[in-house]
Amino acid sequence: MPDNPSDEGNPVTQQTGDQPKALEPALESMTLLVAAVIVHDKATNRVVLLQRSENAKFAQGMWDLPVGKSEPGEPITETAVRELYEETGLTVKPESLKVAHIIHGAWGVEAPNGFLTVVFAAHEWTGEPENREPRKHSQVCWVDADAVPENFVDTTSSALHRYLAGGPEVSLDGWR
Repeated sequence: MPDNPSDEGNPVTQQTGDQPKALEPALESMTLLVAAVIVHDKATNRVVLLQRSENAKFAQGMWDLPVGKSEPGEPITETAVRELYEETGLTVKPESLKVAHIIHGAWGVEAPNGFLTVVFAAHEWTGEPENREPRKHSQVCWVDADAVPENFVDTTSSALHRYLAGGPEVSLDGWR
């Protein structure tokens, strides 16, 4: 058996049975995981958007996609389904979601160490859009895809426009 160099100073994962010992969480460097959904009615070329209220945590009065943070242990598709329903009342099946865009931001609200937003497209849904969180949003409605408001959150606006144009599927925000 060959002599292996010493690993002095480098922690080694101890195994117990078949499972490695869990590593300490790297909370100081955690990236916030977020899901957004583009509900696109291709027949009428409309998308569901929401306008943030004056009481919103950020982007007061601006337009946005239905979007929200992932809960610990929650698959990103479930985050998308949950947030879409919580904000708009629309229901989609996780397996019908298609990845439309990825946004990697260097920092953000509640995300000083960055965020990763997976933007999904949904072409099948049930329900009619309604404002289910009136304290956070002033309105939720269908908008013609050719008339998306300009007063829109930059990162999700870019993702929406790139999706509609069939353009690049990854965007970086705030990186040098």
